[in-house]
Amino acid sequence: MQPSTIGGINKLSENEKRTIYARYIPKELIEKFNLSDLTNEPDLLQFRFAAGSSDVEMMVYHQKGFPDPILYAHLADSMNGQIYVLLYILNDPTSPRFNVDKMPDGKPTQFGIRHRNIEAEKAAMQAGLSPGQIRRGLRSLKHALEAFEEFMLSLGHDMYYMEPLYYHNAIIFERYGFSYQLGRRLMNEIQAGFGEGGELSKKLDDSNPFRSSKAANRIRLRSWAIHDGILGMPFTNVTMYKRVGVSANINTAPDCEW
Repeated sequence: MQPSTIGGINKLSENEKRTIYARYIPKELIEKFNLSDLTNEPDLLQFRFAAGSSDVEMMVYHQKGFPDPILYAHLADSMNGQIYVLLYILNDPTSPRFNVDKMPDGKPTQFGIRHRNIEAEKAAMQAGLSPGQIRRGLRSLKHALEAFEEFMLSLGHDMYYMEPLYYHNAIIFERYGFSYQLGRRLMNEIQAGFGEGGELSKKLDDSNPFRSSKAANRIRLRSWAIHDGILGMPFTNVTMYKRVGVSANINTAPDCEW
């Protein structure tokens, strides 16, 4: 009988694990980059899953030796066997790279959460990227979520959870049908704060590039301001969930442009 948890899958043989985890690679991604039989391509389909662990990292590369995956996903089990998506990234390998993930000396920034490469972040923002992005995205999240929901159903789950790393991630997932287990009050407070006369709007004083006076009604620029600390605290303690095939129809940032 097939396991229903990440921890259960990680107990299987190497080939079995690779075959199961490869199910949530969108076929559109495979076709776009002409990738075939990825399960037998250890250079292009890489995993980190320690024996006995309850989490897995998957990296899909479009060519051998490229520095960044086109797909990165980090999944983990909760204490009660639910599956959490801790991080999910789609990178366009043809786009310019911005080193927001490392300091000039090479020290990791954890995507700007622990340390910040300010000059790289400024360049990324000016190029139209959002916090945490090292490259432009592939604009294929719809296909990625469809593949992931099929993967969830194959494991016997009709619900899964997501922990958005940044404000804009939460808004994107709202628009793909996610609801909030934790953090909706914060999202509503942020919306009010960026409203006319709101406390966050007052802090958009152009004192640095991340606090642009244009950010009040723009999701991406709001996210940069929040990343820059405009809330007075990190953007944390937000957990979202999605029922397979069901949209929650939540919008905590109405009439706000991207």
